Parts: sequence; C-alpha cells; structure tokens
Amino acid sequence: MRLLLVEDNARLSELVCRALEADGFAVDRAATLLAAEEFLDAAKYDLILLDLGLPDGDGLALVRTLRRRSVAVPIMVMTARDGLDDRIAGLDLGADDYLVKPFATAELAARCRALLRRPGGILGNVLVAGNLSFDTAGRDARVAEIHLDLPPRELSLLEMLMRRAGQVVARAQLENGLYSLGQEVTPNALEAAISRLRRRLAAAGADVVLHTAHGIGYALMPMRKGGER
Repeated sequence: MRLLLVEDNARLSELVCRALEADGFAVDRAATLLAAEEFLDAAKYDLILLDLGLPDGDGLALVRTLRRRSVAVPIMVMTARDGLDDRIAGLDLGADDYLVKPFATAELAARCRALLRRPGGILGNVLVAGNLSFDTAGRDARVAEIHLDLPPRELSLLEMLMRRAGQVVARAQLENGLYSLGQEVTPNALEAAISRLRRRLAAAGADVVLHTAHGIGYALMPMRKGGER
C-alpha cells in the first residue's frame, strides 16, 4: 500500500517512514504543501499522513482542497495541536483521523491499517484463496493454518495479489503499491519478488500458483487438478 507522508520535521519524517516501510508500506515524503501537491499529481496514494504546521501553509488547506475536488483518499492528520477545536476543525473539513504528537509509530501503523479497513477502504480483515489466508490486521500469512514467514515487501505483494485473486494485476499497479517514487528499483525487482514469493508458496504447500501474464502482469490462480502448477 502506498502512503504520502507530509511532514517538515526531517527527523520525525525519517522515523515514521522507516517504521511504516518495515510494516510493508511504500512511503513517499513531502516537506511542504507544494511538494505534496506535486506528489499527488504524479502518483496515486492509498492514504495521506498530514502534518498541519508546514513551511508554506496550514495542512488543513490541503484537506480542504482535496475534499472540494471530491478526492476520497483517506487523510490522517498528525499534529501537536491537541485542542478540541483543532480536532473538530480537522475532522469537519474531511480528515478521517487525528493523531496528536508525540505518538508511538506502532500506533500510527495500526491506525493506518484501521483506516484502510473502513468501508470504501482497500483493506479487508482476512483474505482467503484456497488454503492460503492473510490477516491484514496482524500481517499474518498462513498456508493451511501454518504461519508463512515472509518479509514485509513480499507480504504486501501477496496481499495485492490476493485482493484480486483469479484476476491479472497489472505490473504498474503492483510496482506503484510496492515502491516509493524516490526509491532505486532495478528493472527486474518485481520479477525477483514474484519469483521469491512463488517459491515460498510452493515450498509451503499452497494450493494456489502465481501465474505470469507476459507483458501485462501477474495473477494468483487456483492450482490445476492433479497438483499441476
């Protein structure tokens, strides 16, 4: 899942980014409203994490602008403003959550997942494909109830494929969800991740297989009768 973090405090931005990436999110970082708008013009995001006191204006201006444009992306405000009036103003303008600084990064990650599970969000609680299941809240993948030990990026890849099991997911869509704009990505990075995930699923005895649609993308498909992959 791809997030846009709008925060001008470099140290906090780095800490938040590292924590969320370790949790499987791809994160782009902007330090100003102008930079945030440029990122939003360049890519599609699943969630925006927004500071209010930015060098070129109040973050609530971005909330107001996006909602006036009917952009429905969830927005979580992260700010030191802890007054009741501030929280009400942010929520009334269209923010979906309000987290007061300082906060624990584990709570931030949990709130991100909770926002994305809301009606209209992109996360469900438990995804199932054959004997493969994925608990999006606990970030726990299992094959026939046995835990599947996957690194964060492969967990995110599996999740995107499971959400559209039986359908081809375009390569560009997978890359957009896995990698941030500033990240150095080799031309075959996605193929390498797919290959590793394919091997892990086969070794665990999953009754689904990762199918390659050449030139288009990838699909998580039921195994053919007789165990043929």
